[in-house]
This record gives sequence, C-alpha cells and structure tokens, in this order.
Amino acid sequence: MSLLVLMNISLFALLVATALAISRLRALYEATMLTALAGLLSASLFVSMDALDVAITEAAVGAGISTVLFLGVLALTRSREAVTPRRRLWSGGAVAVLLGATLMYASQDLPPFAEPGNPVQTHPVSKTYLEDSQQEIGIPNTVTSVLASYRGYDTLGELVVVFTAGVTVALLLMRTRRRGEDDETNENTLSEYRILRVASKILMPFIFIFACYILFHGDYGPGGGFQAGVIFASGFVLYGLVFGFKGVGRVLPWPVLLGLLPVGVLLYAGLGVVNMALGGSFLDYGTLVPDHPAEGQHLGILVIETGVGITVAAVLIAIFYSFTSRGAPR
Repeated sequence: MSLLVLMNISLFALLVATALAISRLRALYEATMLTALAGLLSASLFVSMDALDVAITEAAVGAGISTVLFLGVLALTRSREAVTPRRRLWSGGAVAVLLGATLMYASQDLPPFAEPGNPVQTHPVSKTYLEDSQQEIGIPNTVTSVLASYRGYDTLGELVVVFTAGVTVALLLMRTRRRGEDDETNENTLSEYRILRVASKILMPFIFIFACYILFHGDYGPGGGFQAGVIFASGFVLYGLVFGFKGVGRVLPWPVLLGLLPVGVLLYAGLGVVNMALGGSFLDYGTLVPDHPAEGQHLGILVIETGVGITVAAVLIAIFYSFTSRGAPR
C-alpha cells in the first residue's frame, strides 16, 4: 500500500468519524466546530487528489465562511438541538438507509477506479481540454480554460444563481430599524482585546493581497474568481467579527455593498454583448483582439473572473451583514 493511498484512507476515516460525531451531538456550537473540521478534512482530500482549485474553495467556504454563518444563525436561535422523539428517528433512519442502498446500487455502473481505459481517459473531449486548449485558449491552467471559456455559459448561470441566492437571503433577513433604535446589543466586544485588534489589522492586508493573487494568477495556477471572492469576503468577515457590524459598516457601507451585488453579473454578461457587437459569438473572447485570439481569450477570462470575484465577495459579505445586523434576541 502506497503512502498516498494510506493518507487518503486515513483522511476518509477521520471524515467518517467526524460525521458520526456530528450526528450524535445535541450541542450545536460543538457540532459547528466539528463541521469546520470536516471542511478542512475534505479540503485535505482534494489536495491529495490534486484538485487544488476545489481544495481552496472548500477550505475558505467549508471551514471559514460557513462556520461564521452557522455561528450567526446560532446567535439568533438556541444553542442546543431539541430532543427528537424516538418514533421519528425510525422514519428518518429508514430514508437514510434506503438512500444509501440506492446510491450503492447505482455506483455499480461506475467505471473502475483509476483504470487507464475509463471514458474520462479515452473520450475525445479529454484531448480537447488537456491538449488542444493550450493552442485554442493559450492558458496553462486547464481548469480555468474549461470553466471560463468552454463552459462560459454554465459559469454565467452559476454566477446568476449565486447572485439570486445572496439577494434572497438579504431580503429575508433584512430588518428595518426604527429611528433611535440602539445597536449596542448587536456589537461584540472582541475589539477590546488588543491582541485580536492588532492581529486582525496585520492579517487584513495579507488576506486581500492573497485574494488578488488568486484572482490574477488563476490563469497559471489554482485559483480564479470564485476562490478570490471567498477569500476577499473572509477579510471583511474577520474585520466584522473583531470590530463589530458598525466598524465594518464604516469601511463598506450597506448601500455600496448592495450596489456591488449585480456588478459582477453585469460585467460578465456585458462582455458577451461586447463580443457580439464585435462580430463574434456570445462570450467569444477571441474577438477582443482579432489579430491574436489567444490574447483576447486571456483578456476576456480575466474580465469575467474579476466579475465573478466581485459578485461572490459581495454576496458573502451581504449574507454576513444580514446575520450580524439582526442581533441576538435570545
């Protein structure tokens, strides 16, 4: 057994153990912390499979932003799960067993693991993505070529879904304040600790620089707009956790944030309209530089990745704002 296989088995065993521990916990804060651990273990599994783009996203979302949002939800509700009657556990357990059996039965049709003759290795589209894309798109990172160019329509649809979800959550959680209402109960006191104040201010520039690196380096290595947007949003979330809703609101006011929500979608779709105006197809970036289509592809992908990063960051920050602005009415 190779070291890589042993590491994968160990990570998977830890992930299963974490999932079982979460299912048995009634204390929701402890379950939230274990959920963050599960996100880190999943990110580690993705790293071992060389899926670094997915690993960055899972680490930032699964272990970072999601944990903060879970804690925000717990601030609005109870910290312990209500006891479920035993008679209701049987129905849920039966559904879980039935679903698991169905998935195991369906997995029998999957090709053998890591076999060289699998369709993913022999299908002609694999050659297009892995070899021809270097000449057609001119970008070393094949994942970026697929997501931003070959699957540009799908990525635009995903961005619209993210935008819609963010607006929906903001509308559901938005609370109109009465004149003279005091927000002091909504503010935390973490800023009173000098270590947290200094450490957060030191980390903020590095977080934003790393987000920009992930965005602009996504053509050559792991990264892109989704990952950069999540990392950029985590900087504001960190600032909000330490300095409170009022503090982060002074840095990025709520009206400005609402204005940023549709910017990425408009930038993405607007580039497609520009391509059509230049005589090409929708999201055909080669028309941006007709004499050098590869340079046009590079420029177009950079523009849409920037749009994706703006919308993803704005949506996550808006959701965080929506939770923290409601306070803890317990």
